[in-house]
Amino acid sequence: MPHTCITPQADRASTSVCDAVNLGWKLAQVIKHTSPENLLDTYHAERHPVAARVLRNTMAQVALMRRPDDRLKALKDTMSELLGMDEPRKRFAAMMSGLDAHYDLGEGHPLLGRRMPDLDLVTANGPLRVFTLLHDARPVLLNLGHPGRIDITPWADRVQLISAEYAGAWELPAIGAVAAPTAVLIRPDGYVAWVGEQTELGLAEALTTWFGSPAAA
Repeated sequence: MPHTCITPQADRASTSVCDAVNLGWKLAQVIKHTSPENLLDTYHAERHPVAARVLRNTMAQVALMRRPDDRLKALKDTMSELLGMDEPRKRFAAMMSGLDAHYDLGEGHPLLGRRMPDLDLVTANGPLRVFTLLHDARPVLLNLGHPGRIDITPWADRVQLISAEYAGAWELPAIGAVAAPTAVLIRPDGYVAWVGEQTELGLAEALTTWFGSPAAA
């Protein structure tokens, strides 16, 4: 979808890049006949609300740039006070960067439908950053529990299975600290498609939904 607005350049660029990445990996899977064409419908469902929010933020910013009067000065003073506080400032920064985007992928862990944080992992082959795993534009199932407990053989040709450890805190932009999961399925665009919490319930369904039917044995 084209973006015609006067938001700050970084905001526009972030939104447009995320649009392209969201659609790109889905188009690739449909072209390769890995996924059905209805996967493309999720582009509008996920990105249209984001674009609508950008437009709303644009209108708010334009309102603050109008010819000042006493009411507008009062509003600007109030905004300045709010942005002087840590929590509102963090929330506003997440909104402007697009890191607060949340796709409605159903009920569950707060990570579901949000961008995966770029954690410092420890693997059998040494330290690794999460986003390094996404450089090949392939989905990743990150197993943070006991190695070998998850089997995704029917999707092994499409999804990387990485066993790793992470001992730090889990904190997301805009919402703060969340409980540590035991496994995370990450789409090629960096968004979380499934979260394991001591169980693999729903994993096969998520793999099929986003990355196609399981390969025949």
